[in-house]
Amino acid sequence: MAAAVMIRAPGRRSCPWPSLDLRGGLSTLPDVVLATCSVLPGLDPDERSLIPALEACGLAAEPRVWDDPSVQWDDVPLVVVRSTWDYAERRDAFLSWCAALPRVLNSVPVITWNTDKAYLRTLAAAGIPIVPTMWIGTDTPAGPFVLPEGDLVVKPSISSGAQNTSRYRGADQDAARTHVERLLIEGREVMVQPYVSSVDIDGETGLIYVDGAFSHAIRKGALLHSPGIATDQLWAIEDITPRTPDEDERSIAEATMDSLPWSRAELLYARVDVVRGGDGVPWLLELELAEPSLFLGLGSGAAPRLAEAIARRIRQG
Repeated sequence: MAAAVMIRAPGRRSCPWPSLDLRGGLSTLPDVVLATCSVLPGLDPDERSLIPALEACGLAAEPRVWDDPSVQWDDVPLVVVRSTWDYAERRDAFLSWCAALPRVLNSVPVITWNTDKAYLRTLAAAGIPIVPTMWIGTDTPAGPFVLPEGDLVVKPSISSGAQNTSRYRGADQDAARTHVERLLIEGREVMVQPYVSSVDIDGETGLIYVDGAFSHAIRKGALLHSPGIATDQLWAIEDITPRTPDEDERSIAEATMDSLPWSRAELLYARVDVVRGGDGVPWLLELELAEPSLFLGLGSGAAPRLAEAIARRIRQG
């Protein structure tokens, strides 16, 4: 568990830097801004517990919409990226916003690397077993391409919350190919993966890390129950419950954290999503370092643990 921090009486502190609040008008910027999107201006409900946890550490925290032009971002002491789930369609603008902030967590290089799932190739090269993936880029030679047999999942390499992600039966290769071609026309790199059927029964295991150390884990039920696009919204409705990860799931998560281009201690938060292949061996499905749901309400002490990690980083400068 993270080291304890000095506790002050909860409550909002007065800060000397003015800005506009979400309703307009003069306000004071908090010590920590929790970045979100316009669909969730008050944060995802799971994230709200972080505000009183930060107050217990003597830090005022409030949500702000990342692309709100009324916010004086130059004056924000620290931005913690949270539910900015509309970034995928405007990734360049999102990364430019991140780069212009005085301080953001996770860091800009981490967010840049992680918001394109091409990072999976880097991890695979480092020896991490990932879900087998066929990569089809816009520079792929013209002509028909052969898709793998069996049930498939098609998705763009830059996406969030299962957007533009679809499952196809083995007999639906024409529909899968049409999906791939549409994404290529839009200038996107495409990932084609086998549908991992163990998810239908066992779900995915998401292992959450705070400050590089394991915090808690959750089970995510299957999203792609049947063929078709998972969702046309920013995120799909998920079935989430607490889970104690198996030893081999912990092992692949630890190996993943140790294979990154950064020390794991540099990461404020991380989520490692693991599924089991047909032989029961764990595969890395995704590594979330940019804006993952951390399911703070499902981990004992998770919100205070994350708040303490933020407070410690502020103290250290």
